Amino acid sequence: MTGVNPATEPETMGELIADCAHLPSTLWPSAAGTQLPRPRAAQPWTVDDACHAQVADLDAYV
Repeated sequence: MTGVNPATEPETMGELIADCAHLPSTLWPSAAGTQLPRPRAAQPWTVDDACHAQVADLDAYV
């Protein structure tokens, strides 16, 4: 695929796949000979008053 710019967001599935080809080879597990680090666990979260206020009137828009 031509015309892929790694500095911009891909707009099609084809561009996304082509964009992935720009990953450094050190991130490829088979090329690095090692395993990639495991993802970190997600931080716990709660809904506070400020967050709730953002969607308090959501029913009016649905």
